[in-house]
Amino acid sequence: MGLLGILAALILLIFLAYRGWSVLLLSPAAALLAAGLAGEPLLAHWTQTFMGSAARFIMQFFPIFLLGALFGKLMEDSGSVTAIANFMTVRLGPRRAVLAVVLAGALVTYGGVSLFVAFFVLAPMAHALFRSAGIPKRLMPAAISLGTSTFTMSALPGTPAIQNAIPMPFFGTTPFAAPGLGIIASAIILGFGLWWLSRVETKARAKGDGYLGPATSGDRVAPPHDIAQELIVRERATTASSFDPAEICHGNQSLAAPPVALAILPLVVVIAVNLYMSLFKLPALDASYLADEAWGATSLSAVGGVWAVVTALTAAILTLVAVNFRRLPALRESIDAGLNASALPVLSVASLVGFGSVVAALPAFAAVRDLVLSIEGGPLVSLAVATNVLASLTGSASGGLTIALDALGGTYMRLAAEQGIDPGLLHRVAVIGAGTLDSLPHNGAVVTLLAVCGSTHRESYFDVVMVSIVGALLGLAAVIGLGTLFGSF
Repeated sequence: MGLLGILAALILLIFLAYRGWSVLLLSPAAALLAAGLAGEPLLAHWTQTFMGSAARFIMQFFPIFLLGALFGKLMEDSGSVTAIANFMTVRLGPRRAVLAVVLAGALVTYGGVSLFVAFFVLAPMAHALFRSAGIPKRLMPAAISLGTSTFTMSALPGTPAIQNAIPMPFFGTTPFAAPGLGIIASAIILGFGLWWLSRVETKARAKGDGYLGPATSGDRVAPPHDIAQELIVRERATTASSFDPAEICHGNQSLAAPPVALAILPLVVVIAVNLYMSLFKLPALDASYLADEAWGATSLSAVGGVWAVVTALTAAILTLVAVNFRRLPALRESIDAGLNASALPVLSVASLVGFGSVVAALPAFAAVRDLVLSIEGGPLVSLAVATNVLASLTGSASGGLTIALDALGGTYMRLAAEQGIDPGLLHRVAVIGAGTLDSLPHNGAVVTLLAVCGSTHRESYFDVVMVSIVGALLGLAAVIGLGTLFGSF
């Protein structure tokens, strides 16, 4: 009955979340259903297990959600993201329209700009480029997804994305875990994605398909602000990123974009400060005081990665405001919008984490854990499968990743110690694994991206699958294979 309860709870959560119901209600309801069918105490699981786990997630990661959303909103309102997109457009032009969109998305997201801020800025740029180049607009979602939602989210070492931060407290790693393997995976994902898009573009030109193409929903695209206000888009999006799209229309965007050098400067600050804190400053600190109960009886290895990302984002925000002060006509409104944009996503993901903690606490979960650990190929393969499956079920890379590590992180650390596996390798496998099957049709990022691009699943989703799922699986396979042969590097 316990396994049946877990399955029933998952089906309820997935079905109603896909229908647009808020996970703030669905997650505790599904958790209580699983607990009730297992004969467990309901109220204790809700107030102690569910809320305790959700609260720990917020305690650990809310600073990253908060500063990440604020940074993304200030980058948008200062015109910096637009300046970078326009620079790529001018430099690469319509002849390299796909490459321009991919690289613009990669640059801003690796520098810390929220996924949905990038979507709403890049989509108009992509429309103009693809129209000028005569490229079918059905390829726009795949091009934007490749640049924003794949290797810069999970594979490229040092990315400040929340997905790359989640394994750090579990494995005692930094944002730059397994850097060599991460770079190799990034090259595979990017290379495969560009090859696929080039192949499809070439075939479309040979058939005479232009911007609109033979099968399209038309050239009418709803304004981004209208899309951002749609409730079903908002509910799905807030489990897939750290930015509430409803806040896109708030604040006051500058009419004059900064020079591209000033626009890129805050992104450089994020990367440089993150690297300095992770590799030089934090390792030199005497943080023995953290073992005291007053500081949570923790260690620098458990919190240092989050400290590095938070410091990097803070430095970048201060830099951004300093060099763009006159381009932020309503600074307080922009700050308010950015801060508000972090609240619903962190609560939504924390609710998914709470659901996972209740399921993991049920007696029947022992059978699930044993099944996962018995997968052929060793700990790296089973970890990749666990994160893939949970991310796909929840439609959230961050939610699925946290659920998997909450339930199995300690077990994998024990196995790593026994088998001599570097925790950095576990980190990179887990993050890339969570960023593959999360891009199923119900994923909030996919739904939002298709809406912003004025496309549909029927028109564009297959190409999104190829660049976001197939490419990521190839990169994941390479990391597992090389990590098994040579260890972490």
